[in-house]
Amino acid sequence: MPDIEQLTRDARSDLEAAATVAELEAAKVAHLGRSAPLVLLLRDIRELPPEDRGRVGKAGNVARKELEALAASRHDALAAVELDDRLRADAIDVTLPARSMPRGTLHPLTQTRRLLEDIFLGMGYDVVDAPEVESEWYGFTALNTPVGHPARNPSDTFYVAGHDADAGANDDALILRTQTSTAQLRAMQLRKPPLYVVHPGRVYRRDDIDATHSDMFHQMEALAIDEGLTLAHLKGTIESFLHRLFGEELDVRLRTHFFPFTEPSVEADVQCFSCRGTGDPSAEDAASGAFDRCRVCRGEGWIEIMGAGMVDPNVLGVVDGYDPERYSGFAFGIGIDRVAMLRHGFPDLRMLFQNDLRFVRQFAGRP
Repeated sequence: MPDIEQLTRDARSDLEAAATVAELEAAKVAHLGRSAPLVLLLRDIRELPPEDRGRVGKAGNVARKELEALAASRHDALAAVELDDRLRADAIDVTLPARSMPRGTLHPLTQTRRLLEDIFLGMGYDVVDAPEVESEWYGFTALNTPVGHPARNPSDTFYVAGHDADAGANDDALILRTQTSTAQLRAMQLRKPPLYVVHPGRVYRRDDIDATHSDMFHQMEALAIDEGLTLAHLKGTIESFLHRLFGEELDVRLRTHFFPFTEPSVEADVQCFSCRGTGDPSAEDAASGAFDRCRVCRGEGWIEIMGAGMVDPNVLGVVDGYDPERYSGFAFGIGIDRVAMLRHGFPDLRMLFQNDLRFVRQFAGRP
């Protein structure tokens, strides 16, 4: 029969000699594991003579508990030493300056859109939303755009589903909206007059021929419907909006135009904020000889900024509750991308969509 006292001395010696947690675990397995002599002795104690079982069992259990307590104590001590060593090796000076993290900023389009929204909110308008994928009814028919109009041609409009060139117009066909004017009908269906809303959003056209056009761009549509609205109200609203956008000192003019969904229709121009209407190049451009006329308005003295007009009675009549005999309204749309170009002076509309951080960072923090 193994000597319990000797087994205990050997185990205690190995446990105390362990210099690391790993060595301690190895010693613990050797002396307290399933195959350890002391554990085997206690497991086979029933094979001993009856007169020895009590004495050996008691002594073996006392030895096992003593060794287990010693192993636990040594484990705590060694683990603390190893943790202290790791902390010293991985020491961090918390007084050092933190690593700088790059900070994001609003995209110039987002800045411009929020500026336009703020102006209209200050004038009492609400900002509404509308789908970018619309039916032909919302995109053309309800906006008084007849069958055969060039805008309904697939060469101008992105059709998603349901278009059949041979069958003609299909009000259920799906398109990527070509203008935010579709929001007019959505807002009218959801609200009763009086109605004063604006809707900023993306629009899509097959048009990317030069630096001032893109297949996808952004517009903001404004719509006002109430009793007694006239072209004078439209003119006053446009002037107030453009003065807040480009400056009170600039003149605004309206020119006759045609849109299917407004009658009468106008184009709104703002006096060039670079040459103040003279058409002359800036002093810097004149000195360099690079331009012989204003580079912003190309010598015209005016900048075309938006289309507008009084809402056609046919558009009012397609929505219940909007009696064209009682209500009148006006609407206008402005290109958010174009406003961003004019305000910040970059030459190519497509720069807004190229995700070049060197370009975007130039406008960090600008209004």
